[in-house]
Amino acid sequence: MAKRLIPDTLMLEERGGHALNAMAGMSDPDFHGYPFFAANLMTEPANLTHGDWDFGSSHGRMIDGMILARLMSGETLGEEIEAKYRENLMTFFKEDGLSYRQHNPNFDWEQNANLIDQRAVILSLTTWYMTTGDPKVKEAADRHVAALKRIAIKEREVWYYPASEYMEGGWPSKNAALLRLAPDPAAFCGRLVMPLLKYYEVTGNKDAFELCRFFTALIVERSGVFNEDGSFNDGLAYRSGHFHTRLGTLDAIARFGAFTGDAKLIAWVEKSYAWALTKCTAFGWTPGDLKEQAYEHETCSLVDLIATGITLAKNGYTKYWGTVERFLRNHLAESQLLDLDWVKETADKSGNVPGHISYTDVAKRTRGSFAGYSAPNDFCCDVNHGRGHTNDLQICCLGSGTRGLYMGWSNTITEKNGSVSVNFLLNRGSVWLDVDSYLPHEGKVVLHVRRDISELRIRIPEWAGYTKVRIVRERGDDVTEGRGMDPSSWVQEHFLLLGEACEGEKITVTFPLDTRTTVETAIGQTFLTQWRGDDVVGISPEGRYHPFYSGRQVFDTAPMREGEYQRPSNEIVW
Repeated sequence: MAKRLIPDTLMLEERGGHALNAMAGMSDPDFHGYPFFAANLMTEPANLTHGDWDFGSSHGRMIDGMILARLMSGETLGEEIEAKYRENLMTFFKEDGLSYRQHNPNFDWEQNANLIDQRAVILSLTTWYMTTGDPKVKEAADRHVAALKRIAIKEREVWYYPASEYMEGGWPSKNAALLRLAPDPAAFCGRLVMPLLKYYEVTGNKDAFELCRFFTALIVERSGVFNEDGSFNDGLAYRSGHFHTRLGTLDAIARFGAFTGDAKLIAWVEKSYAWALTKCTAFGWTPGDLKEQAYEHETCSLVDLIATGITLAKNGYTKYWGTVERFLRNHLAESQLLDLDWVKETADKSGNVPGHISYTDVAKRTRGSFAGYSAPNDFCCDVNHGRGHTNDLQICCLGSGTRGLYMGWSNTITEKNGSVSVNFLLNRGSVWLDVDSYLPHEGKVVLHVRRDISELRIRIPEWAGYTKVRIVRERGDDVTEGRGMDPSSWVQEHFLLLGEACEGEKITVTFPLDTRTTVETAIGQTFLTQWRGDDVVGISPEGRYHPFYSGRQVFDTAPMREGEYQRPSNEIVW
């Protein structure tokens, strides 16, 4: 592809390429190529460790993440490792169609089909099938969905699972089913709706749709996971209001509501989403739960916030486009590990225990990962509350973080019925137009139109107002100007309507940048936060170990570089 000058600002597709390095690097060549689950970067030397999530959960997330990262980045790094992940995943299935955890000589784990794992399994099979059309993948997915339906306990209007692990041959306790002793419904049923719904959209699998319908009814009508005011039930039986599983469930139900045209469901999700935002910072830090893990932010939770916000924004709650862009620009971008000078690593292999721990080249292998548990101002979380310091990296967050990049990238520009919408002011190319974003340096976005568009619109941040918004349109020698104050120029509250656009046209939109300081609260801790537009450019107090937001530079004129955008021919919609 021919290169040109583009703004040297955030490019989600490049971040996807960095994530590929980590997804390949987490593979353990001394233990079947299984990925390590976690990393501790604060020890000397840093180490990687295995865990009971190594199987369907970790493999599923890595397959899904690597496929999405390749689509947006065009990178080929780690293809042989991805092939090994795919091969391994297929060996975890038993005859009953479920994915089982395998034996590890270093731990006393029973083989079981953990219900949390099944979500990552069908997620990866769906992405895999969407990009290849491989009939063997569809066969495995169909058997998997049939098994998920078969083992569900079915009541008049809801379905559920009576335990967190299914043992080969049946549930551990028939009495649990008789007494309706269902475990946390969000973790084991609600989150499954998201990939099952997409699998139904792609293949028409009726079992998948039935699971979605009756799991959604369970969550909304019977479970008690969410309180009447939208808040999370913080009871111990509900994992203390665990944010990742709650937000993942909201994402799933919002998608189901949108797919079925159920406005009541979407409004139900929005009420809870609005409550959840009151517990998060404006730049995207989330609590782990409402009790012991409250101080531990998972990148997984942030990506659930991003995905749910996008679905709500697409279905009328347009204010959430701006909310999601702040999350993408700030805590998601900051949570990706690119600077590893502070990590103490070794090339020595003598202390490694296959299947348990490795100390070898940890920094090199994990570059591009996402934070497992982070503080609002620091990559590493080591507070005097909750559980203190635990994992700095977790592979679930690596897979989720990559998916978050893809969700932002694929929804930057969307098209529906001939109308093209620029939703996020981020660098992005497409078949319709390219977006050059000069933010946060300048309040300027340049659109390069690549084909005729019947209606084009662009979201303007709420802090930019409308009185000083300017539009310059160049069609060859013909130059016209417009203003945000012009009549009939705004739709859906936040979108500037540009009307028809022609191939070859260049449209420059400018607006004043907003600089402000806010006080952000995270579980009783306060942080003085400096903003330039939607970007955090400073935070106080600063972090201790690997501070966030301390190295961001802004200039009066955006720096430029040579580059080009990816425009994949087989972009998939998730």
